[in-house]
Amino acid sequence: MRKDPYALWLYLMKLGASAGCHQRPDRSFFFHGWQFPVCARCTGVLAGQLVGIPIAIKKNISTLTAVLCCETTMLDWSLQYSWVKKSTNKRRLVTGLLGGFGLAVIYVNIIRFVIKKIKMGAKT
Repeated sequence: MRKDPYALWLYLMKLGASAGCHQRPDRSFFFHGWQFPVCARCTGVLAGQLVGIPIAIKKNISTLTAVLCCETTMLDWSLQYSWVKKSTNKRRLVTGLLGGFGLAVIYVNIIRFVIKKIKMGAKT
């Protein structure tokens, strides 16, 4: 039995809203007339985290690099919010990707740190 595409879209939109996304249509991508459930920046953050977690597990990326990636997202948002420079959906996506990647690296680095501390505690 096929699911109603409208019901699925509505469910995903509610999920996006519950994640805290504003879902403004002018700041969102559309696919065949259907608005993405999250805005362009949140789309980038989610994609960046999905790509970033396996990369961060395989490669040891510094926390400083991760913070700098996150700062690009904050800088773009700040410039847009203060009306200094208008952002575009393409730029929101790219800076969101960097921010999501940075967050993923930070998550992995925190988990590594905790595991290391637990192992050190178990040896004493």
